[in-house]
Amino acid sequence: MTAKTCLILDIGSGTQDVLLYQEGLELENCPKFILPSPARNVAARIRELTTAGRNVYLYGQNMGGGFWRAVKAHQDAGLKVFAHPDAALALGDDLDQVRGHGIEITSIPPLSASQVLLTDFDPGFWRGLLQHAGLPQPDLVLACVQDHGFHPGKSNRLSRFAYWERFMREDKGDMARLLYSEPPAEMTRLACLRRSIGVGLVADTGSAAMLGALFDQSVEQTAATDGVLIVNVGNSHTIAFLVQGRRVLGVYEHHTGHLDQAKLLEQLGRFRLGRLGNREVFDDNGHGCVTAEGLQGGFERTVVLGPRRAILEGADVEFLAPGGDMMLAGCFGLLKGWRELAGAGL
Repeated sequence: MTAKTCLILDIGSGTQDVLLYQEGLELENCPKFILPSPARNVAARIRELTTAGRNVYLYGQNMGGGFWRAVKAHQDAGLKVFAHPDAALALGDDLDQVRGHGIEITSIPPLSASQVLLTDFDPGFWRGLLQHAGLPQPDLVLACVQDHGFHPGKSNRLSRFAYWERFMREDKGDMARLLYSEPPAEMTRLACLRRSIGVGLVADTGSAAMLGALFDQSVEQTAATDGVLIVNVGNSHTIAFLVQGRRVLGVYEHHTGHLDQAKLLEQLGRFRLGRLGNREVFDDNGHGCVTAEGLQGGFERTVVLGPRRAILEGADVEFLAPGGDMMLAGCFGLLKGWRELAGAGL
């Protein structure tokens, strides 16, 4: 899969961080964007319609659901929220539960409602933005989002971490298995993203962050010899990986809002030794922890990424800026993963 121009997006809960990679152009000169996430834009549009006193009809497809508070505020203002069945999945896997929140699910747009598009990637938006900026259209799109998986009736924390447990068990932590032309069937948000981008690959944001850390050559060298602990402190989620060579030997994921420096450092200390239990993290309102059998420590070097990395300010860790821009670590990770797959002929 070759491309002269590649649009690369790391779509988070607060921002979407974007790199327009152009072959033959220095990375420092490739255009970069830090924009509000699609979910934040949806929330802003709903708030506008709340102020205008208009009912809302959500249509489109599954995407990040970070606009729920705007939906609830809209209802609290005495206004109605309707949703197409496909779009309603952005609010929950169980559509009966979504209905229980007072949202009417219908495939027919009500005439009384203003329509709001739900999608993580809008080709028309990107086509127009690049055109107005005088930039080339991409030959390929690489994009990542966080997907909790489709598991109606189950905790999305359990279903989310089942993805990492399967990666460790079935894929043996092989990093080459983290970028998808066809995502796993239960990863419905990634599947929607994959259809939206056209030609390209998709990945989980955690995978992209890890690969982004390894974009730094010194980190990759440490991983090849002693192993490295990579921590990404995101706006909503904190995820950490134990990396040795080309394999992931451990994954830890928690909600950033439930962590302070002392707790995070203590849990990471036991994680690198293989002594942090999955149930403990889950009971602490996190997602979980899984490590390879026989893990016996190491991974002394700790490198940190993420918009809320300041939680570890002053600790014995290193803050990274892969490619010269920490906010684009996920984009550089996707670039690295794609290059490696292309080099291997996959």
